[in-house]
Amino acid sequence: MVRLYVCVLVKRRMAKTECKAAKDMTAAMEETMQRLQGRFQDISEQLESKIDEMGTRLDHLEKNVVELMAQAGMEKQAVTE
Repeated sequence: MVRLYVCVLVKRRMAKTECKAAKDMTAAMEETMQRLQGRFQDISEQLESKIDEMGTRLDHLEKNVVELMAQAGMEKQAVTE
């Protein structure tokens, strides 16, 4: 009888330990996912900013090329081609 009682107590302790381990693992995974989500958001914002910057730089480059072509008298050639 005592042996059975000890067995039941051991199983309950193991269940509590396993439950605590599962809760700890869940908490760690949630924290990791939140950090990853934050990093993904930061990288997405940086990427969007870089794309906007490149678009602006391309617009300026196109404007400068058109101005240079006009100065060189090439605008009519570029339009007809």
